[in-house]
Amino acid sequence: MAEQYAHPEVLVTTAWVAEHLSDPNLRVVEVDVDTTAYESGHIPGAIDWSWQADLNDPVTRDIISKEGFERLMHVSGISNDDTIVLYGDNNNWFAAFAYWVCKIYGHKDVRLMNGGRKKWLAENRPLTKERPVVTPSTYRAQDPDLSIRAFREDILRRLKSPGLALVDVRSPQEFTGEILAPPGLPETAQRGGHIPGAVNIPWSQAVREDGTFKSAEELAQLYQSRGVTPDKEVIAYCRIGERSSHTWFVLRELLGYPNVKNYDGSWTEWGSMVGTPIEKP
Repeated sequence: MAEQYAHPEVLVTTAWVAEHLSDPNLRVVEVDVDTTAYESGHIPGAIDWSWQADLNDPVTRDIISKEGFERLMHVSGISNDDTIVLYGDNNNWFAAFAYWVCKIYGHKDVRLMNGGRKKWLAENRPLTKERPVVTPSTYRAQDPDLSIRAFREDILRRLKSPGLALVDVRSPQEFTGEILAPPGLPETAQRGGHIPGAVNIPWSQAVREDGTFKSAEELAQLYQSRGVTPDKEVIAYCRIGERSSHTWFVLRELLGYPNVKNYDGSWTEWGSMVGTPIEKP
């Protein structure tokens, strides 16, 4: 139940979204792996963000700048006081990444729709192919909050420190180096394996079959049984930072861990750097 979570307000149900679609200060945003999903039908009034085009700078392989975030909010018609509800496919992978970016730049009221696009479709809730008319807004972002973001130097400096818990949220096949990326996904690295000392807790273990998050009790057992405890600095990583933002959301927002970072450079960076230590079975 939502009330078990440390911050239950960051999750909304599909029913809640359906009931509040006409709220003047609500902005619903779909963020997908499959960029054609939005065009095939989306929540009425929702706009779409592209992970590649809107949330990242493809030249620098970095998240968008503060100014870029302000531009995105401007063209999306989102003001500082608006409530943003994010949802998407693949159990909210990229919606969670968008949530993390919103928090980096200080947006106060941002939430995930529990179950994402999958649950909305399963419940036969209304869809539309119409794009909403957006009135550009005025938006002022805060300076980036780097307390929730990890960089490669942070990990290299503290590698195998007992106070650091590295969580590799990729599939077991990626963790062992058997494959470099999930089938059909292009972003990859030069080498396979994992960061030394990391534990493999795939992101998918945090969700139920219907796409919703497991209970707080189940989630706490999942991570703490593997040594990922609230007293440690926790850094989650995957391949490009989207699955690890999903786990970051679970640990920070649902379980209330005080020191959780997302290493969005992830395996595409770590597995391609010259001389970087890697473990394989």
